[in-house]
Amino acid sequence: MATIKAINSYSAEAAQGPINETKNAKSPLDTEGHGTHCTSTAAGSVVPNANVFGYAQGSARGMAYRARIAVYKICWSTGCHGSDILAAMDQAIVDGVDVISLSVGGNPSANPYFKDTIAIGAFRAAQKGVVVSVAAGNSGFKDFTAVNVAPWILTVGASTIDRKFHADVVLGDGRWFEGVSLYDGKRLNESVFWGLVNGKDVGSERCEDGKLDASKVASKMVICEVGGTARAAKGYAVKQAGGVGMILVNHVVKAEGLIADAHLIAATAVTSTAGNQIKDYMSSNPNPTATIDFRGTVVGPTTLSPRVAAFSGRGPNKVTPEILKPDVVAPGVNILAGWTGFTSPTGLNVDPRRVQFNIISGTSMACPHVSGLAALLKSAHPNWSVSAKSALMTTSYNLDNSGKNLTDVATGNPSTPFAHGSGHVDPNKALDPGLVYDSDVNDYIDFLCSIGYNQKQISTFVKDPATINCGTRNLSSLGDLNYPSFSVVFGSGQKVVKYTRRVTNVGPSAHAVYRVNVNAPSNVRVRVVPERLIFRARKPTLSYEIRFTSTATDARSVNGTSSFGSIEWSDGSHRVRSPIAVRWVMGTQENMVASI
Repeated sequence: MATIKAINSYSAEAAQGPINETKNAKSPLDTEGHGTHCTSTAAGSVVPNANVFGYAQGSARGMAYRARIAVYKICWSTGCHGSDILAAMDQAIVDGVDVISLSVGGNPSANPYFKDTIAIGAFRAAQKGVVVSVAAGNSGFKDFTAVNVAPWILTVGASTIDRKFHADVVLGDGRWFEGVSLYDGKRLNESVFWGLVNGKDVGSERCEDGKLDASKVASKMVICEVGGTARAAKGYAVKQAGGVGMILVNHVVKAEGLIADAHLIAATAVTSTAGNQIKDYMSSNPNPTATIDFRGTVVGPTTLSPRVAAFSGRGPNKVTPEILKPDVVAPGVNILAGWTGFTSPTGLNVDPRRVQFNIISGTSMACPHVSGLAALLKSAHPNWSVSAKSALMTTSYNLDNSGKNLTDVATGNPSTPFAHGSGHVDPNKALDPGLVYDSDVNDYIDFLCSIGYNQKQISTFVKDPATINCGTRNLSSLGDLNYPSFSVVFGSGQKVVKYTRRVTNVGPSAHAVYRVNVNAPSNVRVRVVPERLIFRARKPTLSYEIRFTSTATDARSVNGTSSFGSIEWSDGSHRVRSPIAVRWVMGTQENMVASI
């Protein structure tokens, strides 16, 4: 079985000074929980009766639970330093891992790839055929928030699953609003309604510790806004002030995504929409009351899924807009996985509880799902490297459990490839993708040359840049990289964009005929030549050209807009789908990036 991750620890003591060992274990010991959670998601062993305080009870197993795991500790209380990340990735490559799973990503930025530590390390991994799966980041809601966007990286966004932990708010007038919670303490008597107050009116809108007026909070349920402090810390502040419960309200910029927490008080989280209606009820009623109905774990088709998480980082790609990012989405909301015994499920020092499993959310949770799947693909197809990435992308799906297009939780509208990439991963179909878009290091060097990097900048990726003559290695366009998806940018006066792709037949029959079906984006005409690919044993790899023509009669009317479609190659049994994302930006590429 594949080795999935890259026990060592790394610390940037030379740069930051001695590690504070009262806050960190200067060893591979996980003192925070994040690493244990990600590792067990990717390749944890089968554990029956796994749960957190009775929530999500059942057998737990990692994606590739028979894989061998190597773990490299790179993060400390001071953060995750680039030198540590690169040292660990280099060591993982030397150790011979097959997949590197890296649930790390900073704030979105337009740093060039030669200044991006993860991009540099991942390039070195690609040279050795190692798949690198990385989180897309948690700064979603808006465009241009995806991180880890280099084309040799498998960039993973987060989606929801068909499981919720219901803890619904019931108002004194009989109305109720859906909420979520992992509270494990004494439940409220649902027949008893408690006085309801707004944190804003009793000392602290965000319910900060020590700022709530105990005389106004005692025996009351308090409404608290997210932000400023940890969600569970707000409930502890209410508890310290004598409150009986908390209703945590999402801020409007957080859209409608709900995260379940193991609160220290009877508490639940509701959407900003629900929060506003609860506040309206309070303002119109002199004696507002409420209670919380904890209904536990609910699984099934009544919960619409998957949906793209509101926090999931999304495109367009800030660095090279011609490469669509993220690549795929995978489960990343309220995920059950292993946890360290060093700290509590909330991470708060005031929380004495210890658990073997925890439920948390983030693209960090989505990434190891895909890392595990990549390991399974490498086990089934040992010669695959980049092909594993292509297989996961072209076989992904774009429909939820109701048969409708994936929804973006951030907007409530249908999701786009800028949010979900190629779609939601489909493990079984990825094992037999039919065709793959393969690339190697030479393709990536051509790509770097096409960006305009000089020898010094390219030297961060390759050992002997003097042997590389970029004058002969430029792609006709950055979008000509043999990528399994299409991102098209129409600049000022530009009406036509042409890309070339090559696909390799990896299906069960060496003799196969694939025909293309085009779903053109609005205001774009798409032509594929040839429309039929005939594979033979001696000809397993074929190329095609795809031409995008803007049909908008008035360029100003589409300036700043986007449009989406897809092409799909099929031999009758395999469906090889690639998304198309088109943008109209009336300016140069440099201006497009600089203005973000």
